[in-house]
Amino acid sequence: MESSENKVQSTKNKAHSGYVALIGRPNAGKSTLLNRVVGQKIAAVSDKPQTTRFRIQGIITKPEGQAVFVDTPGVHQPGYELNRRMMTAVQDALLGVDLVALIRDASVSTGNGDRFVLDLVKRSEKPALLLLNKIDKLEEKSALLPLIDWYRNEYDWREIIPISALKDEMTDVLVASVLRHLPEGEPIFSEDELTDQSLRVLVSEIVREKVLRQSGDEIPYVTAVVTERFEEVREDFARINCVIVVERTSQKKIIIGKGASRLKEIGIAARRDIEALLGHRVHLELFVKVEEDWRNDARLLDEYGLA
Repeated sequence: MESSENKVQSTKNKAHSGYVALIGRPNAGKSTLLNRVVGQKIAAVSDKPQTTRFRIQGIITKPEGQAVFVDTPGVHQPGYELNRRMMTAVQDALLGVDLVALIRDASVSTGNGDRFVLDLVKRSEKPALLLLNKIDKLEEKSALLPLIDWYRNEYDWREIIPISALKDEMTDVLVASVLRHLPEGEPIFSEDELTDQSLRVLVSEIVREKVLRQSGDEIPYVTAVVTERFEEVREDFARINCVIVVERTSQKKIIIGKGASRLKEIGIAARRDIEALLGHRVHLELFVKVEEDWRNDARLLDEYGLA
């Protein structure tokens, strides 16, 4: 008969595996956190709301088990067909995961949007972690105490963890906590997989991130990027063509810039990240196309993979 000590040891050694949804308001830091814990840029990051448009899965495999993080669009009021699809992605993610991680920007005051996200977590009735992000912006960590007390009274959190995704503070504690609270089970993906997204999608997201950063507040939501050509010419060289889609000719001019200067800067920044992703040289060509009201066009949204 197995001793009680051996049973405890056996339980400790069992791996945990499952899905965890990252949910929060726009700009809470979900994509930054996903990239941080995976150790690779797989999600576009900018300070513009609604940067994430669909579910992106990031996979972490450790001796203790495997966690599949599901990065969801920031919770917001839908106005276009695109936004309605984004909120459907959030709802679907909540239904299909084993654990929810509500990520909250701890450096700003609580608003109606925070309460709405909290209500989504409550309605899911899923085990949940509360991640208080951007603690690097706080002058005094004691400023977290009222926020922790408020959230603690609102839901039965498995754990409340202050983090800084940007500065990599407490993210190792977060990953360990996630793995503890996932169910026992075998890995879902192979050990060397980092994401469920194709290289074409990852390239598109890198280019879109650079568009958002280079265009400032001029082009916040009207841009989509599609990778039309991805050709591995040799093991150490690829040719890639991406199309940047906007809604109006005036927006096209903004992205191209005077003498194509802005488009060139976007291309240089994107190529740098793409080469880091692929591990070899890349020839990247960017084109800009106008598609009026594409955010309300179901056919185009399907074509762009924004289902």
